[in-house]
Amino acid sequence: MAHKNGLDSRNKDDQPKENIWQSILSEVQLKGVNKLPSNKSICVLGDTESGKTTLIAKLQGVDDPKKGSGLEYTYIDVRDEYRDDHTQLSVWLLDGDPSHSHLLSYALNERTINDTMVMLTLAMTTPWAILDQLRSWATILQDQIDKLSISAETMRDLQNKCSRRWQNYIEPGDEIDNALAMRRSQRLNPNSGMTDSTEDLEQPPLPDGVLNRNLGVDLVVVVTKTDYMSTLEKEMEYKEEHFDFVQAAVRRFCIQYGAGLCYTSVKEDKNCDVLYKYIVHRMYGLPFKTPALVVEKDAVFIPSGWDNEKKIAILHENMVSVKPSDYYTDVITKPAVRKAAPREAEIQAEEEQKFLQRQLNILSQGANNQNQSPIGLSDGVGHPALPPSLRSAAVQKTPDRRISVGANTPGQILSPKKSDGVKPGVTSASEGVLANFFNSLLKKSSPAGNVSPLQNQDRMAIQAAGDAILGSRSSGPPSIGSLPENGVLHNADSALNNHSSQPESTSEC
Repeated sequence: MAHKNGLDSRNKDDQPKENIWQSILSEVQLKGVNKLPSNKSICVLGDTESGKTTLIAKLQGVDDPKKGSGLEYTYIDVRDEYRDDHTQLSVWLLDGDPSHSHLLSYALNERTINDTMVMLTLAMTTPWAILDQLRSWATILQDQIDKLSISAETMRDLQNKCSRRWQNYIEPGDEIDNALAMRRSQRLNPNSGMTDSTEDLEQPPLPDGVLNRNLGVDLVVVVTKTDYMSTLEKEMEYKEEHFDFVQAAVRRFCIQYGAGLCYTSVKEDKNCDVLYKYIVHRMYGLPFKTPALVVEKDAVFIPSGWDNEKKIAILHENMVSVKPSDYYTDVITKPAVRKAAPREAEIQAEEEQKFLQRQLNILSQGANNQNQSPIGLSDGVGHPALPPSLRSAAVQKTPDRRISVGANTPGQILSPKKSDGVKPGVTSASEGVLANFFNSLLKKSSPAGNVSPLQNQDRMAIQAAGDAILGSRSSGPPSIGSLPENGVLHNADSALNNHSSQPESTSEC
């Protein structure tokens, strides 16, 4: 009996300890359920220069974005101020080149499709390509989802989830009561750990044109670089109706795919904070109190589930020169590409050593040619011959040149054709004329009386020139070596000038 009482007292002492551990484990389990999940991700698609990297860097709070290639990975810090919790939202950025679309399987697959949001980015710098880019990336996304090995039932559940998101949207401030708002908020948050039996209830049908292309993933369309609208107005004469036409086309696309729409400008910091809060609201169910924004054309925000055809028709009221039914590229035309001015051919400077070596080779060849020249070092009358660079241009080095001096035109250079056509009889006559010409000069330069040394030197120069020319004439076509040097001709010309400048009588001393 005493032993039994001892066991009862010991059990009573252990019971409070077990209750304490049970309460601690229950509290930890409750906190684990409410903790923000870490398996959420967002996949960013868009053309090159669409602003993907800069936008994600802005959401991260990074000032210096680094652009990569292929499929990039990064993350965004998410903090829940209400529960004092934080987590990391994985971000996958696909290169703008469609050839890298096969890498999309690493970011969007059977395991991650239920926890992934897809962001389609477009740039307002090319408004004429916005609609084509949307369709192109939507097709790539559709092809990737079709490749996934998921059952038809799972795909149907994903599509129903997207439909419920659209239908359960409530405009902030329009809640009927707090209880209904809490209930719908828990329904939108799949990670709350609470079950909602109303999910199995039959939902009303969607309006016409809504979710015609339900891909089963949460979509958001982001139009970046909206600050460029002012440039479009100035340079390309865009008006309000053109921007309304673009907005209407994009909003119709978003309705078909059940996507939200957000215009952003990282440069002017427009709607970046709104986009961040909307993403964490869709991914983690955090409170979001921003209504639709459609007043400012460069800061439009339309959450998924708010828009419809009647609201889009309001934009048609401002269209005057265009019609809502016009083809997109007929209204938003691509500007003509201006031909770039032809660039001048770039001149590559030669290396200094190569240039100097080439000049040295040229000078060496010139020196060799001078050394091989048959012209002597003397002009025949005792005067040194001039170097080839200082000789008169009248004496050509070309072997085809011929020199023929006539009676009236001494020193005239004739072409090879003229010299070859001279007959032998004519040559003899011309030699006689030349002989008479030089003899008359000798007689005139030495009248009766005393002859000065200068006159004697002139006579010798004239005699030497005459002998040289007559000798070359009699020996046939002259060669370069047989022609009189420039010094001889120069001395003869000097003698003629001296003779013409002297008076007729030299008897006066």
